[in-house]
Amino acid sequence: MQWRASLSAMDGVRLLRLGKRLTELGRAMVTEHASATLTPGEIAVVSDVYQHPGSSVQDIRVRTGFAQSHVSTSVARLRERGLLDAEPDPADGRRTLLSVSAPARDYVRARAARPAEPLLAAALPDPAQARRAAELLDELAALLLPAPPPPAP
Repeated sequence: MQWRASLSAMDGVRLLRLGKRLTELGRAMVTEHASATLTPGEIAVVSDVYQHPGSSVQDIRVRTGFAQSHVSTSVARLRERGLLDAEPDPADGRRTLLSVSAPARDYVRARAARPAEPLLAAALPDPAQARRAAELLDELAALLLPAPPPPAP
């Protein structure tokens, strides 16, 4: 019966708030260094291209909702910094297709693979609470996320 009581405390609004907080923590973990060197708009453009390699400026504009001039300016700055690669669209030589550069992809993967415990320790005042939160998040991930694919031979 205790399980039912605790389950009923989690309603849709609380679940959404929790999801938002977890998203904030995850985003901070992945982008904390980038946010010191990139604008929020540039981070959004890199994130979009990371998720959709081979995108045009128009594709990014549609998905992000940013003005084309903002996307074009961000793309130019990101290309200058070596974070985005560009190649001509084979179907339409007037368009440029963008992808995240290999060094930038490696950096994002390395940031995302870091353990969450230090971030949780900063978010929670009690080290025991931070450890417990990490355990609970691991358990939730095991229950709610698809199993990762087996490693390649």
